[in-house]
Amino acid sequence: MKKINFIDLNRQYKSLRSEIDMSISEVIEKANFIQGEEVKIFEQKLKEYVSANALTVANGTDALFISLRALGIGPGDEVITPSFTWVSTVETIKLVGAQPIFCDISKETFNLDENLLEELITDKTKAIMPVSLFGRCPDLKRINEIAKKFKIFTIEDAAQSFGAKSSGRMSCSIADISTTSFFPAKPLGCYGDGGAIFSNNDQLFEEASIISKHGQKGRYNYLTIGVNSRLDTIQAAILIQKLRVFESEIKRRNEIASKYNNLLSSSGYIDCPEIPNDDNRSVWAQYTIILDKDFIGKREEIMNLLKEDGVPSALYYPAALHLQRPYFSDIRLEITEDIAKRVISLPMHPYLEDEEVEYITDSFLNALKHSAL
Repeated sequence: MKKINFIDLNRQYKSLRSEIDMSISEVIEKANFIQGEEVKIFEQKLKEYVSANALTVANGTDALFISLRALGIGPGDEVITPSFTWVSTVETIKLVGAQPIFCDISKETFNLDENLLEELITDKTKAIMPVSLFGRCPDLKRINEIAKKFKIFTIEDAAQSFGAKSSGRMSCSIADISTTSFFPAKPLGCYGDGGAIFSNNDQLFEEASIISKHGQKGRYNYLTIGVNSRLDTIQAAILIQKLRVFESEIKRRNEIASKYNNLLSSSGYIDCPEIPNDDNRSVWAQYTIILDKDFIGKREEIMNLLKEDGVPSALYYPAALHLQRPYFSDIRLEITEDIAKRVISLPMHPYLEDEEVEYITDSFLNALKHSAL
């Protein structure tokens, strides 16, 4: 029996061991662990890669919270966002005192359905917060157009999509303000927590920078109530090295996604994710498929059968947030509620070998056939 890792950070480390070890050693020797020069170097590299001003922070959740604060969003305001997402998206809206207004998603992309946005906008709406889920962006160009029409903001939650593209432009460069995460499991991940904020609006970017540094502009010059949110220097040094090989990793992720689709698409039991064109590139943070409705209630059995073969799987996301107690909303999101019962994610990382992908798909197809009996 093979042993497959869902995300294999160890293989990646081994391929970059000398560069990463050297970078960490240099930081330790200089002993400048907070806001060291590597942080500024990394921020400049992010700016060049994305084509937007970049501010690193402690994690992706902080990035969202600070961005909402920078936009002046608070009590009495509404923010349109999906329910099918990680909790940080909705959690931060509530933390600033605003109200999340949930939008249903597209089954094809897992992202919010742009066709539903206008009917949700009210005089209390201050922003649309799309989530670029599983490594793929929604139609950010169209979302921006809708936002401009109603004179509201767009905030891209790009925690899973750094490196992706939407209509030929890089994720994190299109919305008024965008955020990402460098959590270890993300496409570009560090060895701890980390995140970043991006914007080409200089005023918004400066406001976010001030908030992230205790509300200071210059030492002891306090302009607002802020937070303490910084990427530490060692994490920046690690990310600099990982960014060097990031494009090759994205290419491999897309090769693996295509191979999965080729091997699975004829099974008759599942819907495979779409492979978008290069102008709408996915970075495949997850490879997530939708089981047929006949398998509702059998997902745990399928996952256990995979586990017996040494194949891990995961659920992103089995519980729609609008049905959770802290975020409950008495609405019906038909696609969100349906898909949450049927999604399952298979291993995805750029160091999977072709024979491992074939082993995973064989195991998965056998599990489906067994459960279909």
